[in-house]
Amino acid sequence: MKILFILNDPPYGTERCYNALRLALALQKKEPDTPLSVFLMADAVVAARRGQKTPDGYYNLERMLKRVLAGKGQVLLCGTCMDARGLTEAELMEGSRRSTMDELATETLAADKVIVF
Repeated sequence: MKILFILNDPPYGTERCYNALRLALALQKKEPDTPLSVFLMADAVVAARRGQKTPDGYYNLERMLKRVLAGKGQVLLCGTCMDARGLTEAELMEGSRRSTMDELATETLAADKVIVF
């Protein structure tokens, strides 16, 4: 089964991205061979910014996304959304990559489950 997560909310300020990644990581733990993709859109693209500093005891979405990648998942970012927020590829965490709506359409058609946060 292939699973696609689509995240839209800003990385901090709401807990939607945090909860989406908690679920993604729980799914990877239960079914490590399940292909999992996380597609970041709108303000969620900032979740893949390299070098995030959060207070002690507070969740860090960069670290959570790295765990998705370590579990053989992929992290894709909407290129148009990156441009609208002035986020460059040089600012992205290692392993994540700029993507397109065309690739999101392909990922959506290939997924058995699409979960939107």
